Amino acid sequence: FFLRPGCIDMRAAFASASPRSLAASTLRRTAPLHTEARIKELGLTLPAAGTPKANYTIACWESPTRLYLSGHLPIKPDGSMATGTVGGEGGLSLEEAQEAAKWCGLGLLATIQDQLGGDLDRVEQVVKLFGIVASAPEFKQQHLVLNGCSDVMMAVLGGKRGYHARSAIGTNTLPLDSPVEVEAIITVKPA
Repeated sequence: FFLRPGCIDMRAAFASASPRSLAASTLRRTAPLHTEARIKELGLTLPAAGTPKANYTIACWESPTRLYLSGHLPIKPDGSMATGTVGGEGGLSLEEAQEAAKWCGLGLLATIQDQLGGDLDRVEQVVKLFGIVASAPEFKQQHLVLNGCSDVMMAVLGGKRGYHARSAIGTNTLPLDSPVEVEAIITVKPA
């Protein structure tokens, strides 16, 4: 694990927090959210938290309440990854690409959960998602592909916390032959 200058490792702060301070932060919440229970209710399974595939960090804390997440690829709980290009002859369909984007969203949630010491209820808001779709030149529905990620964020976190700004662009190729990659900016409640 490596942090770039300007990034704060909040995991150490969570690990050193006393049981009393953690209990107090739990009591400060106005209503129980139980985001993890919502994930199970939806029949979803989070993959392992993301790991860098090159020389960067997967998450960077700008402050104790703002988390930037590097691009996440569509990795499933079994470790397999969706691959290919969207559209064109022999390419992935819109529906297959949306499923891949959903796995990106679940991967983002897994990394957020890891960064927050297991407590997704601390997510205050998904501020922005930025998605890149590896697509054939004639494919013009990148914005619809990203609905796969947006929809899972909304389903898991609800309207106020999951609703976000978003950009979606197309490119000719992505790392590891991924059809989609999504990064995020998240605000969190203080511990």
